[in-house]
This record gives sequence, C-alpha cells and structure tokens, in this order.
Amino acid sequence: MAQTNVLSDMNGSVWKIMVSEGDSVAEDDTLAVLESMKMEIPVLAPVSGTVEKILVTEGQPIAEGAPIMSLSS
Repeated sequence: MAQTNVLSDMNGSVWKIMVSEGDSVAEDDTLAVLESMKMEIPVLAPVSGTVEKILVTEGQPIAEGAPIMSLSS
C-alpha cells in the first residue's frame, strides 16, 4: 500500500476540510479548500485512495509545501 502526502500549493489558511479520515476518494476529488487573499483554492486528490490522516484543522494558517493530509492507495 503506497502512502501519498497531500501538500499545500500556497501560503494561506485552511478554509474547509471536505473529507474525513477513512473516506475513500477518487483522483481529482476536492479534499479541502484553502483561502488566500479572499480567493478559495481547492486541494485535489493526486491519486485515488483512502484518507489515512488529516494533519490540519479548519482556520489553521498553512505554508506552501506543508502537509495537509495523507492518502493510502
């Protein structure tokens, strides 16, 4: 089973988490939404799999390259 870390593409904050640990997701499903400069940017699943661990909370500031969650595929 391969593990994939989902990383933030930008500096901002976690506006909404769209999945829960244990959820099955398909490639390109929206996992979370980040907010930066009043723009909402979706975070898409890079692979199909299962959400293993969510590493952030809603409202949390996040840096570019920081891990958001991990998926197993």
